[in-house]
Amino acid sequence: MESIKRGAADARRTSRVPPGAAPRRPEDAATVADAPKAKLNAALAAQFVKFGVVGIFNTLLSLAVYALLLKVFGMWYLTASAIGYAVGMINGFLWNRSWTFRGHVGDALTPVRWCVVQGFGLAANLGLVFVFVHDAGLDKLLGQACAIAIVVVFTFLANRAWTFRMHPA
Repeated sequence: MESIKRGAADARRTSRVPPGAAPRRPEDAATVADAPKAKLNAALAAQFVKFGVVGIFNTLLSLAVYALLLKVFGMWYLTASAIGYAVGMINGFLWNRSWTFRGHVGDALTPVRWCVVQGFGLAANLGLVFVFVHDAGLDKLLGQACAIAIVVVFTFLANRAWTFRMHPA
Protein backbone atom coordinates (compact mmCIF):
# COMPACT_ATOMS: atom_id res chain seq x y z
CA MET A 1 0.00 0.00 0.00
CA GLU A 2 2.88 2.37 0.81
CA SER A 3 4.40 1.87 -2.64
CA ILE A 4 1.10 2.83 -4.29
CA LYS A 5 0.93 6.05 -2.24
CA ARG A 6 4.56 6.87 -3.08
CA GLY A 7 3.89 6.18 -6.78
CA ALA A 8 0.90 8.51 -6.82
CA ALA A 9 2.90 11.24 -5.06
CA ASP A 10 5.76 10.84 -7.58
CA ALA A 11 3.30 11.09 -10.47
CA ARG A 12 1.88 14.33 -9.06
CA ARG A 13 5.37 15.82 -8.66
CA THR A 14 6.36 15.05 -12.27
CA SER A 15 3.09 16.02 -13.94
CA ARG A 16 2.99 19.03 -16.22
CA VAL A 17 0.56 21.88 -15.81
CA PRO A 18 -2.06 21.86 -18.59
CA PRO A 19 -1.94 24.83 -20.97
CA GLY A 20 -3.78 27.80 -19.53
CA ALA A 21 -3.87 26.39 -15.98
CA ALA A 22 -2.24 28.18 -13.07
CA PRO A 23 0.82 26.42 -11.66
CA ARG A 24 0.40 24.84 -8.23
CA ARG A 25 4.09 24.60 -7.34
CA PRO A 26 7.06 26.92 -8.05
CA GLU A 27 8.75 24.32 -10.28
CA ASP A 28 5.60 24.23 -12.44
CA ALA A 29 5.81 28.01 -12.98
CA ALA A 30 9.04 27.57 -14.93
CA THR A 31 7.35 24.99 -17.18
CA VAL A 32 4.47 27.36 -17.92
CA ALA A 33 6.82 30.31 -18.50
CA ASP A 34 9.02 28.29 -20.89
CA ALA A 35 6.11 27.31 -23.17
CA PRO A 36 5.97 30.61 -25.15
CA LYS A 37 9.76 30.59 -25.47
CA ALA A 38 9.71 27.03 -26.85
CA LYS A 39 6.97 27.99 -29.31
CA LEU A 40 8.99 31.04 -30.42
CA ASN A 41 12.13 28.92 -30.85
CA ALA A 42 10.19 26.38 -32.95
CA ALA A 43 8.71 29.15 -35.10
CA LEU A 44 12.14 30.75 -35.53
CA ALA A 45 13.66 27.40 -36.50
CA ALA A 46 10.90 26.74 -39.03
CA GLN A 47 11.34 30.23 -40.45
CA PHE A 48 15.10 29.77 -40.72
CA VAL A 49 14.60 26.45 -42.53
CA LYS A 50 12.21 28.09 -45.00
CA PHE A 51 14.66 30.97 -45.49
CA GLY A 52 17.35 28.35 -46.06
CA VAL A 53 15.28 26.54 -48.69
CA VAL A 54 14.63 29.81 -50.52
CA GLY A 55 18.29 30.69 -50.05
CA ILE A 56 19.48 27.41 -51.54
CA PHE A 57 17.32 28.00 -54.59
CA ASN A 58 18.51 31.61 -54.81
CA THR A 59 22.12 30.52 -54.44
CA LEU A 60 21.78 27.99 -57.23
CA LEU A 61 20.00 30.54 -59.39
CA SER A 62 22.60 33.25 -58.63
CA LEU A 63 25.50 30.88 -59.28
CA ALA A 64 23.91 29.66 -62.51
CA VAL A 65 23.48 33.22 -63.77
CA TYR A 66 27.00 34.10 -62.59
CA ALA A 67 28.55 31.05 -64.29
CA LEU A 68 26.60 31.66 -67.50
CA LEU A 69 27.66 35.31 -67.69
CA LEU A 70 31.25 34.52 -66.69
CA LYS A 71 31.92 31.39 -68.75
CA VAL A 72 29.58 31.72 -71.74
CA PHE A 73 29.47 35.47 -72.26
CA GLY A 74 32.94 36.28 -70.89
CA MET A 75 31.63 39.00 -68.59
CA TRP A 76 33.92 40.51 -65.93
CA TYR A 77 33.50 38.49 -62.74
CA LEU A 78 32.32 41.37 -60.53
CA THR A 79 29.67 42.47 -63.05
CA ALA A 80 28.51 38.87 -63.43
CA SER A 81 28.37 38.57 -59.65
CA ALA A 82 26.24 41.72 -59.32
CA ILE A 83 23.77 40.56 -61.97
CA GLY A 84 23.53 37.07 -60.48
CA TYR A 85 22.95 38.59 -57.06
CA ALA A 86 20.21 40.87 -58.42
CA VAL A 87 18.36 37.94 -60.00
CA GLY A 88 18.52 36.05 -56.71
CA MET A 89 17.44 39.17 -54.83
CA ILE A 90 14.21 39.55 -56.81
CA ASN A 91 13.43 35.84 -56.60
CA GLY A 92 14.18 35.82 -52.87
CA PHE A 93 11.88 38.74 -52.13
CA LEU A 94 8.95 37.10 -53.88
CA TRP A 95 9.40 33.73 -52.16
CA ASN A 96 10.28 35.06 -48.70
CA ARG A 97 7.36 37.49 -48.69
CA SER A 98 4.84 34.85 -49.72
CA TRP A 99 6.21 31.79 -47.85
CA THR A 100 8.96 32.33 -45.26
CA PHE A 101 7.52 35.45 -43.61
CA ARG A 102 3.86 34.77 -44.47
CA GLY A 103 2.59 36.25 -41.18
CA HIS A 104 4.22 39.58 -41.94
CA VAL A 105 1.82 42.41 -42.55
CA GLY A 106 3.55 44.28 -45.33
CA ASP A 107 3.47 47.94 -46.08
CA ALA A 108 4.68 50.08 -48.96
CA LEU A 109 8.20 50.17 -47.47
CA THR A 110 8.69 46.40 -47.29
CA PRO A 111 10.25 46.19 -50.78
CA VAL A 112 12.39 49.24 -49.97
CA ARG A 113 13.67 47.64 -46.76
CA TRP A 114 14.37 44.42 -48.69
CA CYS A 115 16.38 46.38 -51.27
CA VAL A 116 18.36 48.17 -48.55
CA VAL A 117 19.26 44.90 -46.82
CA GLN A 118 20.05 43.21 -50.11
CA GLY A 119 22.04 46.27 -51.23
CA PHE A 120 24.25 45.97 -48.16
CA GLY A 121 24.40 42.25 -48.81
CA LEU A 122 25.48 42.90 -52.40
CA ALA A 123 28.21 45.30 -51.26
CA ALA A 124 29.44 42.76 -48.71
CA ASN A 125 29.24 39.99 -51.31
CA LEU A 126 31.25 41.95 -53.89
CA GLY A 127 33.83 42.97 -51.30
CA LEU A 128 34.22 39.40 -50.11
CA VAL A 129 34.44 38.00 -53.66
CA PHE A 130 37.14 40.53 -54.45
CA VAL A 131 39.11 39.67 -51.31
CA PHE A 132 38.75 35.92 -51.84
CA VAL A 133 39.77 36.09 -55.53
CA HIS A 134 42.24 38.99 -55.58
CA ASP A 135 43.88 38.71 -52.17
CA ALA A 136 43.37 35.06 -51.15
CA GLY A 137 43.86 33.67 -54.66
CA LEU A 138 40.74 31.49 -54.64
CA ASP A 139 39.06 30.35 -57.84
CA LYS A 140 36.36 32.81 -58.90
CA LEU A 141 33.49 30.33 -58.46
CA LEU A 142 34.81 29.17 -55.08
CA GLY A 143 35.26 32.79 -53.98
CA GLN A 144 31.65 33.53 -54.91
CA ALA A 145 30.38 30.46 -53.04
CA CYS A 146 32.34 31.46 -49.91
CA ALA A 147 30.99 35.00 -50.05
CA ILE A 148 27.41 33.74 -50.35
CA ALA A 149 27.83 31.50 -47.30
CA ILE A 150 28.83 34.50 -45.19
CA VAL A 151 26.33 37.03 -46.54
CA VAL A 152 23.29 34.74 -46.16
CA VAL A 153 23.54 34.79 -42.35
CA PHE A 154 23.60 38.60 -42.26
CA THR A 155 20.69 38.97 -44.67
CA PHE A 156 18.49 36.47 -42.80
CA LEU A 157 18.95 38.27 -39.50
CA ALA A 158 18.43 41.72 -41.02
CA ASN A 159 15.39 40.70 -43.04
CA ARG A 160 13.78 38.93 -40.10
CA ALA A 161 14.37 41.82 -37.72
CA TRP A 162 13.65 44.71 -40.06
CA THR A 163 12.24 43.92 -43.50
CA PHE A 164 9.65 41.34 -42.47
CA ARG A 165 9.22 42.25 -38.81
CA MET A 166 5.95 40.97 -37.42
CA HIS A 167 4.96 44.17 -35.59
CA PRO A 168 5.45 47.63 -37.13
CA ALA A 169 7.98 49.78 -35.27
